[in-house]
Amino acid sequence: MRFMVIVRATKASESGEMPSEQLLTAMGNYNEELVKAGVLLAMDGLHPSSKGARVRFTGDRREVIDGPFAETRELIAGFWLIQVSLLDEAIEWVKRCPTPFDGPGSSEIEIRRVFENEDFGAEFTPEAREQEDRLRAEIAGRQ
Repeated sequence: MRFMVIVRATKASESGEMPSEQLLTAMGNYNEELVKAGVLLAMDGLHPSSKGARVRFTGDRREVIDGPFAETRELIAGFWLIQVSLLDEAIEWVKRCPTPFDGPGSSEIEIRRVFENEDFGAEFTPEAREQEDRLRAEIAGRQ
């Protein structure tokens, strides 16, 4: 099973405050553990929402909303994509993570299972599965 491990933004991360050398080292060591265990598929940090945008869909209409966005607790500062057997295993990995942000306040990491083809049932036709497999193979070939 694949899980998206989502690091929630804080006021500090949204202001563009960079992590300390100590935190970067600790995160690097943690990431190395994930790689050595063979569970890490992808990872990255994200710039503050002030450097981003949202697109709101209302029927056929598209509205672009420039950042920053007000609700910090709903924003993402970074992520890992991991592959493990169970949600409990993903939780155990996250509990080993260094605290994502220095300073006062708390940090929060959310864990969400990623859909797999078989999760979609009969509505995911053989043609759609073939297309999905072809696209994933093309992406893998580019990396």
